[in-house]
Amino acid sequence: MTNPVRRNRPQGLSTRAIHLGYDPASEQGALTPPIYMTSTFAFETAEAGSEMFKGERPGYIYGRTRNPTQTILEERMASLEGGEAGMTTASGMAAMSSVMMSLLSAGDEVVIDHTLYGNTFAYFTQALPRFGIVVRIADFMNPETLTAQLSEKTRAVYFETPANPNLRVIDIAEIVRRAHKVNALVVVDNTFATPALQRPLEYGADVIVHSATKYLGGHGDLLGGILVGPKDIVTKVRQTGLRWITGATLSPFNCFLLLRGLKTLEIRMERHSASAQAMAEFLAKHPKVESISYPGLPDFPQHALAKKQMSGFGGLIGFELEGGVARSMALMNELKLITRAVSLGDAETLIQHPASMTHAIYGAEERAKHGIGDGLLRLSIGLENTDDILYDMEQALNAV
Repeated sequence: MTNPVRRNRPQGLSTRAIHLGYDPASEQGALTPPIYMTSTFAFETAEAGSEMFKGERPGYIYGRTRNPTQTILEERMASLEGGEAGMTTASGMAAMSSVMMSLLSAGDEVVIDHTLYGNTFAYFTQALPRFGIVVRIADFMNPETLTAQLSEKTRAVYFETPANPNLRVIDIAEIVRRAHKVNALVVVDNTFATPALQRPLEYGADVIVHSATKYLGGHGDLLGGILVGPKDIVTKVRQTGLRWITGATLSPFNCFLLLRGLKTLEIRMERHSASAQAMAEFLAKHPKVESISYPGLPDFPQHALAKKQMSGFGGLIGFELEGGVARSMALMNELKLITRAVSLGDAETLIQHPASMTHAIYGAEERAKHGIGDGLLRLSIGLENTDDILYDMEQALNAV
């Protein structure tokens, strides 16, 4: 006889991703939440509208600020990440920049890890300084370098883990411990892991951002961003960064697509991780592969930390071939099934060359210093049958 399900236990991640925040009975039995394709909302009375604008009454005012389809997505993501509130944006860059423009003012300082997505790095090092914000750079894998950059003016600390494109894993709890000593908020990009594999808020981080374009959407058919954090911070970002500064609202239709993506997030991440582990083990043994970065490999420098901090190792692999850039490019051109494209987290397996593509904004010296080799390839393992992906990589390696 099987044990009955305990009714008082918390619901699992997939259950919440499918059901939380929506009752079909509220929408004439529609199993899937409807798409509210409206730019504005009618007020029951003039007084009700006035009260909503003052924040004295809940409700919807205008589509740039919030929409009922967005609300369901935001509540689900907040639950999955273990935060109080969530907010959607039109892209991952919009999520990150909305947070920073809401929290920082001229004269404030922010400290970033030296390895970030190329456009994020450009935002911090080229855009924010134009507005009088001081940006300092440290190697977060060596937390002492972070401490050396912190001051009473530091308002935020920002990093990715695993990092784009070389999969460096940062000790979230240690960064939080040091940053909170100067009352700096810790903002973590959790795009690569997703809440299915890692929840930085559980380690003390203050705000999580995502490029929802990637694993959360999962199908390569939308652009979107999401942030999760304390209700007061999320409200400030919604009223300031989203409403006044960026205006980067996520469309109701893309919210619908993201709600669809969340329903399969946990099982997709399991498949991405399993296939990536198989590919990493194959590449690690191949004589033409000079180096490989994947948190699931026992000899990965931060393997023990990744195992402690994550429940799975994800679908991203970084590797370099003997022969440098020329051979890396040749390999990409020999692939038949694996697709040459930027982005990640899609059902399709994708490969790209960071030095000339997503991280071209870094100078050659910066790339070398930050572990982004000129021949580095970033592989995003998709949902195809594992043997088919392995075969394609094997035949391409044999051809070069």
